[in-house]
Amino acid sequence: MPLKQKVAGKLISFEGSEGSGKSTQISRLAAHFQKTHREVVSTREPGGTEIGEQIRNIIVHNSKGDEMCAETELLLFAAARAQLVREVIAPALTRGAIVLSDRYLDSSTVYQGIGRNLAADPVAQINRFAVGNVMPDVTIVIDVPTSVSLARLKQRASDLPDRMERENLDFYTKIREGYLLLAKGLPGRFLVIDGTKTEDAIEKKIWAEVSARLA
Repeated sequence: MPLKQKVAGKLISFEGSEGSGKSTQISRLAAHFQKTHREVVSTREPGGTEIGEQIRNIIVHNSKGDEMCAETELLLFAAARAQLVREVIAPALTRGAIVLSDRYLDSSTVYQGIGRNLAADPVAQINRFAVGNVMPDVTIVIDVPTSVSLARLKQRASDLPDRMERENLDFYTKIREGYLLLAKGLPGRFLVIDGTKTEDAIEKKIWAEVSARLA
């Protein structure tokens, strides 16, 4: 399906390691935009569509998931993302909505490219094929030290950790460094937020920065 150019809508993606607090801040930012009478669409990756949620289940909960090779993981994420863009994100942007996405293409750049040691060029090509011209207007990285990320994961509900949450300290260290490196290279799109601050302080900082960038 051809993707039309965005009109009045804005796409804001949230990135960061597991346990960084993305979900909480997405909800809070959505509330700010809703007060301005904007339509807000919140979604997540992988998932956000019926097909995407089924792919998510394969990626994070399949009993053979630990045998999944990095290339398969990358392509599954891209498949879910392609469906999400065409079914949800692109139509919402065309309507003029604010779209808040819990992860987007930068997750593949960092998790599969840097974390799984896949070559940068094919990862970038697959990312572009999946999203077309639908790129984020702002990407918010909620940054926390790796030790904080892992401690927060342990404090979560008693549900068994999924495949991504079972990764080790070295993996999550690479993920954090990867996001910071990506943000440093693209300062016009990325916004790095200190995730060790209070939830209220993080919310205030995000709203102030996003408001200024989208003005």
